[in-house]
Amino acid sequence: MAFEPPQRLVRALGETAPAGDDWLEKLPETAQQAVAVRELTVERVQVPGGRSSLVVLVRLPDGTPAVLKLAPPRARPESERAALAHWDGRGAVRLLEAPPGSPRPSSASGAGGVLLLERLHPDVSVRSLPEAKSMLEAAGTLRRLWVEPPAGHAFETVAERTGRQAEAMRASADAEALPLVDAALAVREQLLAAPPEQRLLHGTFRQSKVLAGERSPWLAVGPDPVVGECAFDLARLVRDRVEDLIASPSGPATTRRRVKRLAESLDVDQERLRGWTLFRAVESGVRARRVGRGQDAELLLEFAGWL
Repeated sequence: MAFEPPQRLVRALGETAPAGDDWLEKLPETAQQAVAVRELTVERVQVPGGRSSLVVLVRLPDGTPAVLKLAPPRARPESERAALAHWDGRGAVRLLEAPPGSPRPSSASGAGGVLLLERLHPDVSVRSLPEAKSMLEAAGTLRRLWVEPPAGHAFETVAERTGRQAEAMRASADAEALPLVDAALAVREQLLAAPPEQRLLHGTFRQSKVLAGERSPWLAVGPDPVVGECAFDLARLVRDRVEDLIASPSGPATTRRRVKRLAESLDVDQERLRGWTLFRAVESGVRARRVGRGQDAELLLEFAGWL
């Protein structure tokens, strides 16, 4: 079959593609090769899919349903592979090949940026639940992922990731966003001065990253793993359904209550959660404006102003 990437993926990768990048052009061939070498039966490409990878619903040679995921190097798929192997299905989707300690498939098999995963229910995320219940279930799933990183790990740290982001924020912030950027950068420095713990984090956790499963009601997918304090991971969840928060007259009060409840439910310091929520919202808002997503930028920066 033709592995045509969904338009959502094409647009998103187009915003971040470095000069000369041809990953999208080679994607159909890469997908065909990955399917052939694993003797998979293809059902369909998941649409609209994600913003950083092609997701294909497949079946293994024995008929077991699975997912084939293909991602470009800038999405750090090998880091995702390592995190999923470390979690080994605890709170997250299970990796079906290259478990810890086993040799990975050779590059000739299309292994680079290719992950074979257990099949969850791709169209049923925790967002399908009422808001209060969805937050509770999402937070419970996230807690299971916060484990000690493996010894000698090569995961990026929160300090490293936010350092890169801070440089980009300084370079691209306009006059309107500058006060929020200054506040976000200042709070980052304070938070990094004394991090309370070092855990393996999902890195990009939100409700849409939690799907229904068979062996567990809810499992996380699509990590961009990072090592650092738990409040950093929880911060992205605070702004989930941000468009609904902005549309509500009680949005600022609801946001403050959400910070308090999430911090208390997961034993995270409330002020540290508020600080990382501010930094991550401003970073996302400035980045959205930089790539031309003006409406998203306005929502995110207005949200950040409430913090």
